[in-house]
Amino acid sequence: MTFPRPSGVIAATATPIDAEQRPDLPRLLRHCRALLDDGCDAINLLGTTGEATAFSVEQRLDVMRAVADGGLPLDRFMVGTGLPALDDTVRLTRAACELGFAGTLVLPPFFYPQVPDDGLVAYVEALARRVDHPRLAIYLYHIPQNTKVPWPVEVVARLRERLGATLVGLKDSAGDLAYARAVVVAVPDFDVFPSSEAALDSADVDGFAGCISATVNLTAPFAQAAWSGQGTPAGVAAVRKAADLRAIVSAHPLIAAVKAGLAARYADPAWARVVLPLQPLAAEAAQRLREALERRLAEP
Repeated sequence: MTFPRPSGVIAATATPIDAEQRPDLPRLLRHCRALLDDGCDAINLLGTTGEATAFSVEQRLDVMRAVADGGLPLDRFMVGTGLPALDDTVRLTRAACELGFAGTLVLPPFFYPQVPDDGLVAYVEALARRVDHPRLAIYLYHIPQNTKVPWPVEVVARLRERLGATLVGLKDSAGDLAYARAVVVAVPDFDVFPSSEAALDSADVDGFAGCISATVNLTAPFAQAAWSGQGTPAGVAAVRKAADLRAIVSAHPLIAAVKAGLAARYADPAWARVVLPLQPLAAEAAQRLREALERRLAEP
């Protein structure tokens, strides 16, 4: 049995939180609907931008159930399920399959340094064996600047050979297009997603399936125009605008800046909250961010 595979412009959605540091589910559902309406082809729930590793397993399950119960199209959602403990990763991944999510993004088991390739292969094989669900679609999440554990190209290729179509793709958040291109070459019919809208300009040429980006929370219409208009002057202009907006946001701590931008967009100060130990942008920095975004949005 095969299921649709998300592609194109995918927002690594931010997760609003309440005053008690818990996921704010009504705000999250409204934001997800707005992202889909604004041009996102799909949404990556509970990733790094979604501050997922700061939430308990139960809180993450609450988020997943709320999205599943909220009438949103789950064939357009992939969800982060990777944690250092295999049992936790299995539990979240199985829940994602049972709820009907299109795929699961799995971090390598982090904390221990110098994890051998054989250990990474065995971890993912054990995950697939224990979940054992017809909907299981695993995307590897490569973000070594945070995890200190990469997904080497050779490991990705080995896992594809062993798991077949259960291993669907990879998100590269290292910002290393050479690595992303190497995975495309090494693993045929495999969905590789860089983490920047700038990659959309030549995604078809490079063999990328789209992008999964934090800043798509704020750039979705331009990112979609870039993806849809590859090779056209309109597409070039759109990717330039999306990249400029991304650069403005990236000049600040990324998660806090995305949330400050959303607080401005929705005229809702609650959106500026971030999970501890992160801190929101200071008022002056948030104001500079808002003004810079507004200036660039007003330009052609």
